[in-house]
Amino acid sequence: MTDPRTADPDHFVYVLRCADDTFYTGYTTDVERRVREHDDGAGAKYTRGRTPVELVHVEGFDSQSAAMSREYEIKEGSRTAKEDIVAEGGVPESVDLPAALLADDAG
Repeated sequence: MTDPRTADPDHFVYVLRCADDTFYTGYTTDVERRVREHDDGAGAKYTRGRTPVELVHVEGFDSQSAAMSREYEIKEGSRTAKEDIVAEGGVPESVDLPAALLADDAG
């Protein structure tokens, strides 16, 4: 199977660590904007009241369908599986966010 991830993506799957130490996984075309929305309380209902959030993982894809399939796969996984994904990945340097929105171990 071909890996749908790409070096120059237009579609992203991201994982946030919320203030209550839970994970939130989402899809976006603009990681920086979306993380700020979550942190400002304007993101998903799940993350409201669980701020501040930290971006701990990002994957880029060529297509929306590939990204959304991966989002579903991550969301369906156990907490341990999500912790493994976060430990393996991180946040690419191309995602330009203030340090306050990034986890200490992201990068």
